[in-house]
Amino acid sequence: MIRINLLPHREMRRERRKKDFVALSLLTVVAGAAIALVVALGISGQIDTQRARNDFIKAENDKLDGQIKEIATLRQEIEALRARQEAVGSLQRNRTLPVHVLDELVKYTPEGIYLKKLKQENLKVTLTGLAQSNERVSVLLHSLANQTPWLERPELVEIKAVTLSKPDTKDARRAYEFSLSALIKTPAAAEASEPVRPVTAAPAPASGGVPAPVASANNASR
Repeated sequence: MIRINLLPHREMRRERRKKDFVALSLLTVVAGAAIALVVALGISGQIDTQRARNDFIKAENDKLDGQIKEIATLRQEIEALRARQEAVGSLQRNRTLPVHVLDELVKYTPEGIYLKKLKQENLKVTLTGLAQSNERVSVLLHSLANQTPWLERPELVEIKAVTLSKPDTKDARRAYEFSLSALIKTPAAAEASEPVRPVTAAPAPASGGVPAPVASANNASR
């Protein structure tokens, strides 16, 4: 027997396809949303991890900045201590310089010179005094330049003739007022210098009416 299907099978097939398409679309949307949610959660986790790393790096940088400041402060303190130590060492090394200078002046100042004033600024010494003649000053300069182990490079600043008179008398004497400067050697340089004998003052000229020496070097002003 021949069977004939009189139902609208085409419309039914079309409806089935529509339902399958809608279901597949819904499934695709749900799968996409799930995938997007997973990706978003993964990205959010990575962002949180990176933020935690950034916070850790920032905290470590702050610690390093604090340590750098402490190191800079320590360096300044070390430099200050070194400067103080150097100053104390310099004072220890140079504390005997005035004694040596005065001793050298007593030894090498020739007869006929009277020192009135001695001034020291750092390693520079300035002498002011009276001399019987120019030759006495020349002998003093020569001694300070070549003979003293603690003084060097003397320079004559000024010399001029003056007239000296005793109180309540008419006796007048001619002398030379001078000013000179010299440099003090460092202890190491002074120790390297060999000691020599002092130079004897040259005799005063016989002519010209030059009076007796004004004073001895032993009267050097301190």
